[in-house]
Amino acid sequence: MSAASDERTTGTGDATSQMAGGDPRIDKLVHRLPPRMEGAVSYLLKPSSRWVRIPSGALLVVGGVFSFLPVLGVWMLPLGLALLAEDVPALRSSRSKVLDWVERKKPQWLDPSAAKNDQS
Repeated sequence: MSAASDERTTGTGDATSQMAGGDPRIDKLVHRLPPRMEGAVSYLLKPSSRWVRIPSGALLVVGGVFSFLPVLGVWMLPLGLALLAEDVPALRSSRSKVLDWVERKKPQWLDPSAAKNDQS
């Protein structure tokens, strides 16, 4: 049974339990985004959005590789890899290591009481 059909049959549409493979650290980081970005990222992290997430992640990685062009930037590469990590098991361990580093070095990023527009 797929995650999307499981979501329909169980009726659990809770956004926090359906995002990021159940990793609460990703959910906390997404919650810190501005409301418009939070909605877009939450949509991309839903299991049912796989067919949008994979091409978006691949395009972001390609855009990050071509960061020397004026419109594109290096910021696209880690974002694309993070999106692809939802569906590519080989990238999940790297994502977990990065989240472990964030948890150790930047715990304020995971603080739910921090303001959304905090630039720390």
